[in-house]
Amino acid sequence: MAKRHIVTLISVLREMISVLKGGDQSCPNRHEFMYSPIRSFSAFASLSTLGAAIGALFSGKMAIILGRRKTMWVSDLLCIIGWFSIAFAKDVMWLNFGRISSGIGLGLISYVVPVYIAEISPKHVRGTFTFSNQLLQNSGLAMVYFSGNFLNWRILALLGALPCFIQVIGLFFVPESPRWLAKVGSDKELENSLLRLRGGNADISREASDIQVMTKMVENDSKSSFCDLFQRKYRYTLVVGIGLMLIQQFSGSSAVLSYASTILRKAGFSVTIGSTLLGLFMIPKAMIGVILVDKWGRRPLLLTSVSGMCITSMLIGVAFTLQVLLNIFLASIYLLYNLL
Repeated sequence: MAKRHIVTLISVLREMISVLKGGDQSCPNRHEFMYSPIRSFSAFASLSTLGAAIGALFSGKMAIILGRRKTMWVSDLLCIIGWFSIAFAKDVMWLNFGRISSGIGLGLISYVVPVYIAEISPKHVRGTFTFSNQLLQNSGLAMVYFSGNFLNWRILALLGALPCFIQVIGLFFVPESPRWLAKVGSDKELENSLLRLRGGNADISREASDIQVMTKMVENDSKSSFCDLFQRKYRYTLVVGIGLMLIQQFSGSSAVLSYASTILRKAGFSVTIGSTLLGLFMIPKAMIGVILVDKWGRRPLLLTSVSGMCITSMLIGVAFTLQVLLNIFLASIYLLYNLL
């Protein structure tokens, strides 16, 4: 039990930054009044995604060269700079700079945090610990959607920097990933890291040996070139992996979350009530995934999630289509009435 408590504590610390990540996705709506053209507002909302793409491009190489802890330090500093730029912005330029800076940091976080959690977690609870990252992201969304009804957007930006400061300090007290230490050949540090994670009296000899063997196997496979990825035997795996990532991004969930207030306003629904209800549903939804991921498996959860996204996206589209048709019908009656 002791080793689980240690890993739980470290994982929660790692995922503190996921609260920030979740909050960042909903932040654009709070700045809408600073952008009179809708195109400028849309560009501001997409700058985080642009920054995240840049951060993700270098995240893997940075995590290998610097290690997991130092990469998270870099991402924390970028997010702190970004949030402070937004909080104390005097014009649009500083808002855009802050959005890009925090986006780059979030791009790094999106890779290195799940990797670190998976590498330090015991095998039998690895899925639960990894999925809890999504739970904390939804907690961040819920917190911002709820508190955004009462707090100024500058205060929200400062609150977004708080998890970064907590993690910057916490990183001094947690061990480096055992698998990264095995990769760089630090066998002694590898054993010390496992002892801190599993408890001082735990027998870590077998796990340390398994990590070293697996690391060597991965290094041998990594000697292959990028072009080898497109071999016939990897075709199915490649299509599934890339397909899942594309479907996740094109499912519309990010657009709905980023423009939630705009969608609610155009639907004629109270933004305050709608944002609060949206925030309240975030956490229970993520908790279901945490509970079921190791019981049901990944595939049933993916199928359930995809089915739900498909149905709800169609319902949103149908609702707005009917609203437009109703408006056209009422306008036609009004014009006909005036003509008569």
